[in-house]
Amino acid sequence: MDGEFEEEFSLDRYLGKKHVVFFFYPADFTFVCPTELLAFQDKLAEFESKGVALVGCSTDTHFSHFAWLKTPRVNGGIEGVAYPLVADVTKTIAANYDVLGGHYDYNETGEMTFIGSPVAYRALFLIDKDGIVRHQLVNDGPLGRNIDEALRMVSALQYYEVKGEQCPANWTEGQEGVFATRIDVFDHLSKQGVTQ
Repeated sequence: MDGEFEEEFSLDRYLGKKHVVFFFYPADFTFVCPTELLAFQDKLAEFESKGVALVGCSTDTHFSHFAWLKTPRVNGGIEGVAYPLVADVTKTIAANYDVLGGHYDYNETGEMTFIGSPVAYRALFLIDKDGIVRHQLVNDGPLGRNIDEALRMVSALQYYEVKGEQCPANWTEGQEGVFATRIDVFDHLSKQGVTQ
């Protein structure tokens, strides 16, 4: 963080204070990953204006993160990324969030082996101020995320928290939600042109 390594980083620092978008990506120095990390950086001010902390995580080392952060964008690096990157070299965080691309097993001779790919999927978790996961998304490696959709989900959660109204399909900030009543849903559907 801020060019320094922090040994005991925890999402607990945000409890009661901020929503968190905690996202996993497969690996540093790859192909789709820098496009996502830089896209998150480009929208960092919008996330922060909504009281949201962005935190990225991969199974790379903190030294790899540091080198990638020092590599210019034109060379495939993520220079300028200002949010924290977590190094999950033990793969326990990815395993605990159930986004590790495989699992450990034992072969016939009792040796531990890894089945699959020992990197994280492209996963995103929207965590509220109480530490509860309110939205999650998991993509396979070649499928990049839409950062505007992550912002939309933050807006939807915050709208629900403030207004108590639920957000129907394709809801965007500035639109009305619906209360969990038949009348409200029927009214919403009729405004959308849904007929019997």
